[in-house]
This record gives sequence, C-alpha cells and structure tokens, in this order.
Amino acid sequence: MSTQARRERERAERERTIVTAARDLALAEGWDAVTTRRLAAEIEYSQPVLYSHFKGKDAIMAAVAVDGFAELATALASARASATGPRQAVADVAAAYTRFAEQRPALYDAMFTLAVDLPFASQDAPSDLARGFAELAETVRPMAGDDDLETFAETFWSGLHGLVTLMRSGRLRRAAHDRRLAVLVQRFSR
Repeated sequence: MSTQARRERERAERERTIVTAARDLALAEGWDAVTTRRLAAEIEYSQPVLYSHFKGKDAIMAAVAVDGFAELATALASARASATGPRQAVADVAAAYTRFAEQRPALYDAMFTLAVDLPFASQDAPSDLARGFAELAETVRPMAGDDDLETFAETFWSGLHGLVTLMRSGRLRRAAHDRRLAVLVQRFSR
C-alpha cells in the first residue's frame, strides 16, 4: 500500500471516528452537548485535528445527517421491498419512517429538525438524501395517479414528518399514534 493510500485511509477513519462520536454524544446528551472541544476530548484528538476534517459543529452535524439519510433510505427500501402490494408498501414504509424517527431521535433531529448546511430539493442534494426521498416517491407512485409524483411524495413525507414531530414534542397523544398513521396511510393508498 502506498503512503498516500494509507494517509487517505487514516483520514477517512478519523472522519468516521469524529462523526460516530458526535452521533453517540448527541444520542446520549443531545446536540447541545456536542461541541468541538467536547468531541476532541472524547476521541482524544486536538481541536485543530477536528477542524482539519470539518469546518465546525455544523459540518459535523451535516455529516451525521448524511449517514442518517443512508440508514433511512435502507430502512425504507427494505420496507417497500418486503411489502405484498402497493397499499401494504405505503403502510410499511410509513411505519418504517416513524419507527426510524422514534428509535433515533438525535439522528432524526440532525436530518430534519436542526439547521444543517445540506441542500434539500435540489440537484446538489447528497445521493443518500435523494435516495431516501426516491424511496418515498416510489412507494406512492402507484397511488399518485394524475398528480405530480414529486409533489405527491413531498406531501406524504410532510404528513409523516408532521406526525413524528408533533408526537415527539408532546403536542399529539402518543396513544393515538397508530390510528393517526393508519388515517394518513389510508389517504395516500387509495
């Protein structure tokens, strides 16, 4: 292995270590606890090493979010692929989305709630972000009819995100979650 290849591998490993530490710390204590000083101490690198990889906390959060989009896309693809038909796919993907948000609250916040420097709804969106939206779009494609597919998928996603966000913030009754999700699924699987 060449020296250059080894350096690139080590750099990638350091970046992965930084992102993983940020994600773990956010999960344990929330995003307010994630600072470059705290991360440097957690992973035993100096702050300048962190800054040689990322411009700051916001860039680290964006990297965590991109990882989350990859995980979400995989979960949605799996749910869609295992469904027995289009209507079941809508139900399974909706359940997978809400389960993802509930099981990974800090990650979901980095992806959808907190301000991160990622381009959404553009050609410049990271491929994993676009892949997650594509899974939603393919799920509702059979139901879109004459509606614009992108707009139809965005509306479905908005419904899912709204349910998740309102329930997580205590503005909706947790006990009625399954019923609300069933109503949303019914509306989008006609």
